[in-house]
Amino acid sequence: MDLYPGASSNVGCAAHHAGKSFGYVQPQRCLAGAIAVILRCSRKLSAAGGELARGGDEEAVFSSTEDRIRAGHASVAVAGPTIVPEHISSRRFSLTWATRIGESLFSVLFPSDCRICAAPLLNVSRLPVCPGCLDQILPIGGKVCSVCGERVLSSYAEGDPDGLLRCPGCRRAERPFARAVPYGSYEGGLRELVHLLKFNGVRPAASVLGRMLAEAIAALDSAFEPAFDEASPALPVLVLPVPLYKARRRQRGFNQAELIARAALKCRPASRPLQLRADILLRTRDTHSQIGLTSHQRRENLRGAFAVASAAEVTGRAVLLVDDVYTTGTTATECARVLRRAGASQVWVATAARTLKLASKYAEFAVDEEVEDGEVSRAG
Repeated sequence: MDLYPGASSNVGCAAHHAGKSFGYVQPQRCLAGAIAVILRCSRKLSAAGGELARGGDEEAVFSSTEDRIRAGHASVAVAGPTIVPEHISSRRFSLTWATRIGESLFSVLFPSDCRICAAPLLNVSRLPVCPGCLDQILPIGGKVCSVCGERVLSSYAEGDPDGLLRCPGCRRAERPFARAVPYGSYEGGLRELVHLLKFNGVRPAASVLGRMLAEAIAALDSAFEPAFDEASPALPVLVLPVPLYKARRRQRGFNQAELIARAALKCRPASRPLQLRADILLRTRDTHSQIGLTSHQRRENLRGAFAVASAAEVTGRAVLLVDDVYTTGTTATECARVLRRAGASQVWVATAARTLKLASKYAEFAVDEEVEDGEVSRAG
């Protein structure tokens, strides 16, 4: 039995251990319900018995799934009961025995493996990923382009006269967006996390990706300052998720960019609000997969695929465009172009992940575009 909605069954399901015998599975369901009640009650008591605090280098724990990423890299404050202090009161510690017993029983009766490393999961979690794999998902480091976030060769690391580092692509052509910021490189655990959300419908993955997106957005806070000025506040920055075509959204049941954006905004401090609107930027037609297309063909494929529902709502407004993955930038460029034509004063882009090109192949690089524009073609 899997504990996350929409996921396919795992090798350690109850039916497997029961030999597909209904007489065995039914008592297990009753026992599972009893264990779930024990876990719920013990967690409520634990929350009442312990005080949650914020700390500079404490570890961020996602309370709904007990998933973790490193908070040491975070530059955004996390609101709500999601930061657990290192020091736990003795009363709270004494109340966790039921949780530990319940989790132990659940791991024995309903074994499951991490979807990334295949290690056994020892805690009750809605997300089938172990804490070790999540700990290995780190922000992009090193020299990156100040405009698109691409990795920059050492020969370009000195920057332009304006003090910005630009990759060859941004040197050749001006982007319609001011800056694109990603959290991590689209590979390894982060890649699998995106796949869990998009291919398997494991929605708790959106919470983890949302926290990563929140860290990326925090890098743009200095650009958002006019909207945060209490003395003379501007209109809030509009947050627009990259839309899916209506048929694809019905098929998938959700727009992953919107789920991640909502999770990210929950991590934002109340003093720095952003306004999420999922009804302004629309996808007016379906598009073909971008795999194997040249740069010109990719632009033509997306030309006219996006529209603004009401130009009056974006005229003179600053816009933050959000998506799960920035691959070649074709989608972000087309969306930003449409928004600027509709009157947006400025457009920024933030994503949870970014495909980084190899430094030795800047000129012509064949990018794996399996998640570009929501047109998914899973390899393997």
